Amino acid sequence: MGALRHGRNRAGLEKALELIPALRAEFWQNVKVPGTAADLNQSLERAGRLADYLELAELLCRDALEREESCGGHFREEHQYPDGECKRDDEKFAHVAAWEYQGEGQKPLRNVEPLVYESVQMSVRNYK
Repeated sequence: MGALRHGRNRAGLEKALELIPALRAEFWQNVKVPGTAADLNQSLERAGRLADYLELAELLCRDALEREESCGGHFREEHQYPDGECKRDDEKFAHVAAWEYQGEGQKPLRNVEPLVYESVQMSVRNYK
């Protein structure tokens, strides 16, 4: 798994998006699930869970790559101030995004809905 350790930046995310599908393909090619369909099969459950995690990892990398800013947990190395604080872009990224499955082998569709605040104002948080 050490091969997947790359920075949270464009190059690292793009590299992860190359490695994760290859890792997923290798998993499906080599997965061995002992047991039968007649029994509660924990090996099958674990294999399915791992497959789900690989899909989630790819989706998280896609989402992080699309978000050209740093805001809380959405940190990107190339979007920070010299002191290390997050550099937000509320004009482009004050929204909720949800990814929609488009079929096997197809890139998922990113749906966006703007955030609308009635009682609070967005502000930059200082973590120091």
